[in-house]
Amino acid sequence: MEIIIRRATHADLNAIHDLVHDLAVYEKAEEEFIATIEEYERDFSNGVFQAIVSEMDNQVVGMALYYVAYSTWKGKMLFLEDFVVKETHRRYGLGQKLFDAFLEEARNQGCRMVKWQVLDWNEPALRFYRKNDAIIEEGWWNGKIFFAENF
Repeated sequence: MEIIIRRATHADLNAIHDLVHDLAVYEKAEEEFIATIEEYERDFSNGVFQAIVSEMDNQVVGMALYYVAYSTWKGKMLFLEDFVVKETHRRYGLGQKLFDAFLEEARNQGCRMVKWQVLDWNEPALRFYRKNDAIIEEGWWNGKIFFAENF
């Protein structure tokens, strides 16, 4: 099977949205997935995020969605918001190819680092990141505030 890794286009947004839904289900948080395809289209068009997709048999089966962020301690970075390969297409090396493409994109953009979050119970993901020499930080807690009036 031919594997294609490429930058996402507007035409890929439905597939990306579906993959994020699959990830929300896997992470036992489906009810928290509220972003609409219209929001994806608007924000992609406005450069809020970028993505890299993997294709097999002319079908998008994986993606890495990221955006530019800034660390006051380190400088420019890419934040990997979501990274997923359809369960039916795992074990073909797609995840590694996508992750490598993401790292290359960060280097090409002059970033000093990349960053992401991973759930503490997601052992397959933890193994994958550790295999790639990632530092998995412990002791930092996430904070967030939702703005209901914006929806």
